[in-house]
Amino acid sequence: MNNSLWKLEIIIAAVAIIQLLYVVIRKVQPIKDYENIGSRIKMWWGMLIIFGLATLFNPVVSLISLMGLTFFALKEYFSMIKSSKADRRLYLWAYLSIPLQFYWIFIEWYGMFIIFIPIYVFLLLPIPRLINKGTVGFLRSISSVQWGLMLMVFGLSHLAYFQFATPQYGAGLVLYLVILTQLNDVVHNLTSIYYSKGKVVPTANPNLTWAGFTCGFVATTVVSFFIYPYLTPLDLTFGILSGMLISLSGFLGSLTVSVLKRDLLLGDDNKIEALKKSHLSRIDSLTYTSPVFFHVIRYFFDFM
Repeated sequence: MNNSLWKLEIIIAAVAIIQLLYVVIRKVQPIKDYENIGSRIKMWWGMLIIFGLATLFNPVVSLISLMGLTFFALKEYFSMIKSSKADRRLYLWAYLSIPLQFYWIFIEWYGMFIIFIPIYVFLLLPIPRLINKGTVGFLRSISSVQWGLMLMVFGLSHLAYFQFATPQYGAGLVLYLVILTQLNDVVHNLTSIYYSKGKVVPTANPNLTWAGFTCGFVATTVVSFFIYPYLTPLDLTFGILSGMLISLSGFLGSLTVSVLKRDLLLGDDNKIEALKKSHLSRIDSLTYTSPVFFHVIRYFFDFM
């Protein structure tokens, strides 16, 4: 407990310094748009609170908090879909899958946790749509809901499983993952503000540039080298490789969700602008980094 509190105090101090620098930069250069970076820092504070509660009280606190995060992320995802009356029953079934997915985590049933959404929900999800006896838009409805469940529920739920898979190291691994994921996004966005040439997919996200990807990749790898001994039981090789893996998968996650949002909201610029400050925009990278990091660590290390 004392060791965890010591780690928590150091990280709180580091995030507080970053928060102070962010406030100063915004005042010095008010013309620049740093809103996206501010959202990432808020995400850091939120995860620190969850980590602190789990450390001081019980992992169930973080389980419930993360379940709420997945609910709001899925809700915002559904708000982007142009749905019909027949689709709303699908949404209800999708929401009901959230507590079940987290229940498997609570009882530590890894086998059901890993197949529940990809297999059982996938196979059973068409049933409420079939009951409506509607064929128009059937494939689009089912596939869009399944996409949302895979990203917002299945992907993010891995954050909660860390503390049950390895109670000794779980909280530190989650914090390590979140800090590096959000750092990668912050550096990427900050670099793209000053070096906006070479956009990866300009039609989907003007904030993603190759210069930003390179700087984010380097910064995330370097920071991973310095913090992995304090937050994880990883060795030097995996301490460095994990930073690279998180940066790459985070970039792919941010890119995928950006394209997904643009496709769903094509022609609705007002809604796209509003979603920049949403939960979904803050955790897009985590939908990829969480399952990738979880399964790589589980495969190579016995403590998971």
